Amino acid sequence: MPLGTLRPSPLVEQATEHLREQITGGHWPVGTRLPGENALAKTLGVGRSTVREALRALAGAGLVQARQGSGVFVIATEPAADWPTRLRRAAITDVYEVRMMVETQAARLAATRRTDEDLASMEAALQARRAAAGGDDAGFVDADIALHAAVVAAARNPVLDDLFAEFAPALRGRLVDLVELLGLRDTEPNPGDDAHAGLVDAIRRGDGEAASDILQAELEQTLALLHRDEA
Repeated sequence: MPLGTLRPSPLVEQATEHLREQITGGHWPVGTRLPGENALAKTLGVGRSTVREALRALAGAGLVQARQGSGVFVIATEPAADWPTRLRRAAITDVYEVRMMVETQAARLAATRRTDEDLASMEAALQARRAAAGGDDAGFVDADIALHAAVVAAARNPVLDDLFAEFAPALRGRLVDLVELLGLRDTEPNPGDDAHAGLVDAIRRGDGEAASDILQAELEQTLALLHRDEA
């Protein structure tokens, strides 16, 4: 596929797409050293800064790698899957194990960093979880996730917030299926209420160790059910 002069705008996006097509189409196999910035700029009809930004985008996609003093080399012919895609493809038990590590530490931090507003949000989420016990499984799972999100938010760490926000969609559907298939709410419409109330209370008291332990035990029970479901 020959390279061609680009239309005026948007140049970086066009340059990135043209170079991506050369790589994914096999014109430049893995291990190939790409032409220099000057050569690429001349061929594409753009400036070196545009080529440089395009190469950065390709590096971010896992297709090329710059090697000091040697140039830019092709390291893959397919873009690396982004984080949400990798989560969707991962085994639910693997995702849950990471979620457990993130949340138990978030609970520990929440116990020392929570504000009055955070406590009010967690209490409201706890009451909403109890109210959702009278509804369907999907609504109950959503309310449960919302309470956990309130705990993570109380840790006051935006990276933890972002991680949980990525986990939640990957977990929700499978958790709804698990509740329905195993009939986890058939005899008790609000499972885990005591544990979740204890979690909120531990955070209110500033007891990070207790908050972490309570959440660890609660999540381990669900993880055991997920492992059993996969067996």
